Amino acid sequence: MGVSSNGLVGKLLVLNLVMVVVVLVMSSTAYGAGNFLEAFEPTFGGNRVRVSGPQNTQLALTLDRGSGSGFRSKREYLFGRIDMQIKLVPGNSAGTVTTFYLSSDQRTGRHDEIDFEFLGNLSGQPYTIHTNVFSQGQGNREQQFHLWFDPTQNFHTYTILWNPQLIMFKIDETPLRVFRNYENEGISFFPKVQPQRIYASLWNADDWATQGGRVKTDWSKAPFSATYRNFNIDTSPNGAWRTHDLDANGRMKLRWVQKNYMIYNYCTDWNRFSQALPPECKKSGV
Repeated sequence: MGVSSNGLVGKLLVLNLVMVVVVLVMSSTAYGAGNFLEAFEPTFGGNRVRVSGPQNTQLALTLDRGSGSGFRSKREYLFGRIDMQIKLVPGNSAGTVTTFYLSSDQRTGRHDEIDFEFLGNLSGQPYTIHTNVFSQGQGNREQQFHLWFDPTQNFHTYTILWNPQLIMFKIDETPLRVFRNYENEGISFFPKVQPQRIYASLWNADDWATQGGRVKTDWSKAPFSATYRNFNIDTSPNGAWRTHDLDANGRMKLRWVQKNYMIYNYCTDWNRFSQALPPECKKSGV
């Protein structure tokens, strides 16, 4: 039976659409579609690392008197966008630290690192969000924030976007911090050559984590648990992350966060850097 020209065109359009969908699926770098068992492996804690949910899309870390727990990606990445939904330890979380970060091999002594750390507190008090950047083993680029929501009641999406121009920390698409690469202006501090793995952990740090170590972990509240889910790893060569920067709306949100919720900025700590602030502090958009 013959096929009309209109019918042939329709079939070709359907075929092209199917091919486009196949190409998009094959080029996706959402590794394992969020399957923790495929993309990650435990680093410590044994059975305190628990994967669950349909297609292994949820992972819980537990801390008790015996140990904390953690996991890391099986692969290393040089640049990309990493999204992770996290629900933090509820109630009295004083002394606990929950993390989500990138790090190169620390055994070299000159590792690179990009940190989200969530410092627990007494019930009713806000978490402290601690961010830091390391390059070639040197850190001391901390900024700290409180949050405009309770991070223990629901999952929120925490994002590390790392490209050759900048590192951006985001929460639910709201930029929290931008750390830029000023190499073209003679400032060499920026992680750009060492691939890094994705890490997460829950551990006890009551010697420093809560109010400088004045508030200790209440082990009667143990075990403590934090939950991770719905991660996405985008390293696609043509991904929007490669050239992503703040637009006008992003700059407005960043100013709002830093005005209302920043509680520490290394670039204003003259007591700590009495000789001279780190050179990137003279630039805008740190």
